[in-house]
Amino acid sequence: MASESIADQLVKAAKKLSRAVNRLHFSPPVTHVYNPLSYAWPAHEAYLRKFGNSRKRVLMLGMNPGPFGMAQTAVPFGEIAAVRDWMGIEEPVGKPKNEHPKRPVDGFDCPKSEVSGRRLWGLFSEVYPDADDFFAEHFVTNYCPLAFMEEKGANRTPDKLPAAEFEPAAAACDAHLKKLVAVLEPEWLIGVGGYALKRFQALFSPEDFKMGTILHPSPASPAANRGWAEAATRQLKTMGIWKS
Repeated sequence: MASESIADQLVKAAKKLSRAVNRLHFSPPVTHVYNPLSYAWPAHEAYLRKFGNSRKRVLMLGMNPGPFGMAQTAVPFGEIAAVRDWMGIEEPVGKPKNEHPKRPVDGFDCPKSEVSGRRLWGLFSEVYPDADDFFAEHFVTNYCPLAFMEEKGANRTPDKLPAAEFEPAAAACDAHLKKLVAVLEPEWLIGVGGYALKRFQALFSPEDFKMGTILHPSPASPAANRGWAEAATRQLKTMGIWKS
């Protein structure tokens, strides 16, 4: 029996993660939970198979889906134009079981832009006009595949959930991240923001991996709003990940 390809292993791991988090329940103020690995699986699988098909030098980790990014496209930081036009991915997207009326899932027809994704993929596509050149050495994933929303539609990130309630999800997410690292064998583990770096530091030893962080591109970050691309480029060059 032939050994599984790297992409096959990532697909199997993502399906396992999706099943695990689909069994979880969360209490108010969270009223709606989206799992794009479920209702938008074809797009996520396409991302894994197209760009997760080789070992990587750099694994970048975000926190969880944004309402107008990965919640729509199933791709981390999944700004629609970047996913469709730069990555060349566009797949049918279904609906979450309990859709929030203020946060509809329109898939690749979503008219709104994910600022974090526009910044992140905007920089990477500027440095690497061909997506294949970026993904030859880099891969981007999220720690948690779930998006959490409150009654009025506000986004609630995993770090704002009660620790005891998020614990079962964290166990599944930790196991998935360990599998990704084992399969992709990266040299660098880069947290996109402090939360992601802490997850890497909790699971892996600095003796085995080089670790670092870049500024999160969220519009909620004053530093990111003052010039995220310049700051992230400087950080990546200072660490030696990108050439000066």
